[in-house]
Amino acid sequence: MSRMKKIVEPLDASGNVSETASLADHSPVRNFVVGLDIGTTKICAIVAEVHSDGTMTVVGIGRAPSDGLNRGVVVNIEKTVNSIREAIDKAQQQSGVAIEEVIVGIAGDHIQSFQTTGIISISNPNREIGRLDVNRLLEETRNIALPADRRILHIIPQDYIIDGQDGIKEPVGMSGIRMEARVHVVTGLVTAAQNIYRCVERVGLRVRDLVLEPIASSYSVLDDEEKEVGVALIDIGGGTTDIAIFEEGIIRHTAVFGIAGRQVTDDIRKGLGILAKEAERVKREYGHTYGAGLTQDDIFMIPGVGGRKPMEFTKSMLCQIIQPRMEELLEFAYAEIRRSGYMERLSAGVVLTGGGSLLRGTEDLASDIFGLSVKIGIPVGCGRGGLAPEIENPQFATGIGLIRYGVRHEQYTRLHDLEPDNSNDVLSANGYVNGAKTTNNAGSANGANGQDAYNNGGASNDFDIEPTLDNAPINGNYERITVFDRMKSFFQEL
Repeated sequence: MSRMKKIVEPLDASGNVSETASLADHSPVRNFVVGLDIGTTKICAIVAEVHSDGTMTVVGIGRAPSDGLNRGVVVNIEKTVNSIREAIDKAQQQSGVAIEEVIVGIAGDHIQSFQTTGIISISNPNREIGRLDVNRLLEETRNIALPADRRILHIIPQDYIIDGQDGIKEPVGMSGIRMEARVHVVTGLVTAAQNIYRCVERVGLRVRDLVLEPIASSYSVLDDEEKEVGVALIDIGGGTTDIAIFEEGIIRHTAVFGIAGRQVTDDIRKGLGILAKEAERVKREYGHTYGAGLTQDDIFMIPGVGGRKPMEFTKSMLCQIIQPRMEELLEFAYAEIRRSGYMERLSAGVVLTGGGSLLRGTEDLASDIFGLSVKIGIPVGCGRGGLAPEIENPQFATGIGLIRYGVRHEQYTRLHDLEPDNSNDVLSANGYVNGAKTTNNAGSANGANGQDAYNNGGASNDFDIEPTLDNAPINGNYERITVFDRMKSFFQEL
């Protein structure tokens, strides 16, 4: 079981907080943004430090296989919690900071979007529109009839109309009596969002914001010029494919559907009669989506199942399995873009991203289907140094986008350094008591007390966390054993 540690103050030989710890308390606190991409096939946590000039440096990455989701929706709480915990633990160890809150992405074929309008009157005596008026108008657009099982995720202004004058992008400072707004509303299932919150909170974290994944991905792979002239972003993930269409710098349309990379893997598994893990490996190493672009028809071997002889296949045979599914996926995206009404206005063409875009030939196949210029989107704006080279990959588009979204909206988190397990110098619920290592799990005596030092952060009691000394009661179960006392006891026993 992975262990997530909070700050533990080291003690000196007298049992007091050491001078080093006291100095650390007064060290400058740094700003961080943490993005958590909860995907169907993988869960990724990325930690970035935000500098005073607004730039950022990626300092930690944590990845874990995801088994508890189907088409972007949580279907198994326990498996999802364990995967999130593993990813967070890896990100903490690599970054050296204790993660407390995250910005989380949400997707799934339950996502729906539509256009609506709102209207208010300007009550200021001088009729000047202020920021409060704009906020009041956007709040008014929330007063729409929604089914009880749905909630609003985002309200994205398209343009404003003041006294009949439309096409206004920024109304603050203008004069008027009547102001309207056309907005793009994104909604999702209440239960889907609640399950994401529940999984994150059971790991002991807070959800700072919940962001639609195609919106997050757009922050990392699209530049302002592409958004201005018109571009369609297609993020091909493991369980869902996400679409976001931009024009004049504004999100005009969003959509999510449940055909993605996992369906390709399932087709290979069934077509070749192999295990799912082997099918994923074959897809990554030998897969090709565009038969016309296959220049060399190499032969590869696949181990037999249950001790049977290895099987021999060619890349062209594999392409005959992959290409129909990828054509279906891209044609579905093409139909969605055409339905939005922006097909003829995408001067920058189509940008593909996500792990599914890494399949060889996807760019050429998409160009044939869309009849537009197509490129693979690589995350940018990750800063220099740190782990930037490791994350310049389409599969990290959503995770990096969540971080850039947080930086853009100044959703910073002040995190402290993650302390090492100095169990020889400090007593905690998982430290040494009377020279013996104790455990803190569901069946331990300490766990039976129902006390968890991380409960203040909303964590559950099903994983080991070292409590701070402030929260650790000084009783028979929690003693302060110094190095000096332990050595004295040891020599007495001899």
